[in-house]
Formats: sequence, structure tokens, C-alpha cells
Amino acid sequence: MKNPPTTISWNNTLPVRAEVDVFVAGGGPAGTAAAVMAAREGASVFLAENTGCLGGMGTGGVVAMFQQFSDGVNFLVGGFGRELYDMLEQHGGMGYDNHRDEYKSCTLHAEILKRVYDDLFVASGATLSLFTQFIGVLRDGRRVTHAVCAAKSGLFAIGAKYFVDATGDGDLAAKAGADFEKGDGEGNMMPGTLCTIWSNIDWDAVYKSGMQAQDYVPEGLRQGILKVEDPHLPGIWRVGKDFGSGNVGHMFGVDATDERSLTKSVLEARRMIGPYHEFYKKILKGFERMELAGTAQLPGIRESRRIACDYRMTAADYDKRATFPDEIGRYSYPLDLHASKPGTANFKAFWSTYKGSYYKPGENYGIPYRTLTPAKLDNVYVSGRCVDCDRVMLSSLRVMPCCFITGQAAGVAAAMAAQGGVSTTRDLEVAALQQRLKAVGAFLPNC
Repeated sequence: MKNPPTTISWNNTLPVRAEVDVFVAGGGPAGTAAAVMAAREGASVFLAENTGCLGGMGTGGVVAMFQQFSDGVNFLVGGFGRELYDMLEQHGGMGYDNHRDEYKSCTLHAEILKRVYDDLFVASGATLSLFTQFIGVLRDGRRVTHAVCAAKSGLFAIGAKYFVDATGDGDLAAKAGADFEKGDGEGNMMPGTLCTIWSNIDWDAVYKSGMQAQDYVPEGLRQGILKVEDPHLPGIWRVGKDFGSGNVGHMFGVDATDERSLTKSVLEARRMIGPYHEFYKKILKGFERMELAGTAQLPGIRESRRIACDYRMTAADYDKRATFPDEIGRYSYPLDLHASKPGTANFKAFWSTYKGSYYKPGENYGIPYRTLTPAKLDNVYVSGRCVDCDRVMLSSLRVMPCCFITGQAAGVAAAMAAQGGVSTTRDLEVAALQQRLKAVGAFLPNC
């Protein structure tokens, strides 16, 4: 063909598979919380999840650690988060050598966590469609009417009164026309990590040595084992008798909203596993016989789109331990803004911000309802990593326990709005939502 077309037109008539009260895009921690809690409120719910399991980063991404559920005095992640936390512990999913300390991070067993998510979801009565990718919307002005999905059976649509975007990347809201930001002023975003599972680790020797992997990155560079000057090495955490989950190496420059960038980054991340394997075996005690048991199904993404909503949380809100009249939860994780580029100077800047942002026990910040309501849309909520905030504030809000908070609020709000015939997200009576959230266990001391 002499001049091949750069665009084509493709039209299709789609079956509407269901009409529900609430459609949820994405089954990570925010989406599962949203769907389960909306269904418990009596709403009909359809959740579309692109992978083969619920849980997102904690399961398919093998990010084998929950950050804190508590501020050292108060359990902040009440309701869905409390229930999941307790069930995971009861089923032995908190990993080895892990004490129940809600104020600190705790390791988790991804396979047990998958079953906990399954049990909570099935019991809720919501409809789940795995291996189903949300790909677009139909809209009537400021309202979304249908979500378009792609699955093995073909394309289909789900009609709903309200929609919850829990994709992590703000896909639904962005496709519906919401404004958004990505990264800093130059488009730089926090790097991702392809997490790993390792076997044959002598944990007794690891603990006896007291060696911290991060401290030995310069030696790995000196010996020529490591090729990238990346001093930020969270490490390998114990999740079994001789197993560990690795959060090692960064995918710098990854854009999770572009499959070309994701492909390039994941291929490079798998190539990096070899050098890190050699680094651990040759330099650190207890890892001499370690073997790679697996890599994550999903790359661990820390930052992508942040949807423009009716309120943007900022670092100033974090600094002043903000309180809002419309808050739907409170949280307290430090500012964990991974450096966008490698290098010791960049790591030192990250470390200074992180360590300097720790709250005292009992301190926390509020999360307003308005961070969940896209400014240009009337019947869409966002939750999880794509709520409205600056990227400094995102570094605290993005972790899984906080996703339970925003997902739970979005799900309960969507159910109340759909069943109550509320015209827009802004017309929902926030005081009534707060009372419902408190009734299911949310930490809302100011309401």
C-alpha cells in the first residue's frame, strides 16, 4: 500500500450485559473495598478486573507488605480494612517473624491474601468478572451511562447509575473527559518496581548478620555487579520458612498509562533481576543459596494519573494534620516520594523528606469527600491512587491501607447515591455518608 492510513474507523454494536446501581473498574484494594461495601449497602454491583485475581499490588503485584493501619493510638482503617486485616491474620497470611503491630508495616502472604479477598467478595453478593478489561465509556453530557469492557467473549457494555474508578491510573475518569495531572512539571513520576519471590533463604543467618541491603549498594557498584546507581533498596522481606518477597530495583521512567512504556520497563526490570540476584548471593549473609521462585504478574506502579476533583489535597494538608468538614477517613503514612531518577543525591533528598515527615503517635490527617468527585463529571467517583492530590501528598495516600479508606467511602457513597436517586455526587448528603461510614467502622472522630 503506497500511503497506508494512519487512522481507521471501526463501528460495533455492543450487548448490554447488565444494568446495575454501581459499576467498579478495577479490583485492587480500592476497587474491592468499593464493590464489597456498595453491595453490603444493598446496591447491585458489577466489578471488572483485568487480571485473574483481586487485590492488585498486594496479590498480582507481589508487594508483600501492608503499610501501617494505625497511627500508634487509633486504628485508622476501620470497616473493610479492619475485617481484611483480621481475616488475613486468622488465616496465617501475615508472614513469618511478624508481630501484630498495626502502627508499623507488616509482611503478608500474597496467596492467602487472594483467598481472603475472594471470600469477602463472594459473601457480598456483588458480581465479579475477572480477565475483563475496562476500555471506554458512553456518556450523556456530564454523566457516564455505560462502561465498555473487553473479555474473551468479546466486547460488552455495563449500564450503571454510578461509577467508581479504581483502576489506579484513573482510566475511567480520564476516558470520560476528566482533567488530570501526571508527575511533576516535567512529567517525571515515581519509578515502579517489578517485585519478586525468592526461595532457599537462611533467615536465621540474615537476622544474625544485621546487614541491611541498602547499605551495601555502593559495594555492589564497586564490584561491578550492580550497573545503576540506585541506593534506594527496600529489600527482601520474609514471607515463609525460607521464602522472601523482593522489592528491589526501580523501573525509572515508566508511564503506566502507556503500554509501550510498560512493556519496555518490565522487560528491563526482568533483566535487572540477574544482577540483584548476584548482589544478594555474593555480598549479603544468608542469601548465598537463594533462588528465584517467581516474578510478579503486575509491575508495581507508584504514580500515574491524578484526577482533578472538587478538592486537591496537598503537602500543606499533610503538614498541618488537616481536618475537613466532609472527611471520609483519616490516615498517617509518611511522605514516601521515591526519587524519579537514580543517583545518590536524589536518594538523599528522598530520605530526608521521608524521615522528616513521620507523625507522632496519635497524629493523622483527614481525607475529604471532595477528593473523590471528579470536577467535570456528575456520577463518577475515584478511589485509590488516582484521587485528587499533589504528588507529594500522593506519596502518602497511595499505599494499600489508605486505598481501603478511599475505596470504602467511594463504594458506600455510590450505593447511597444510586439507591437514593441522587442527581450528582455533589448532591449526596455528606453527613449521612459519614454516619454510614462510622456505622461500618470508619475512623471519623470529627464527625
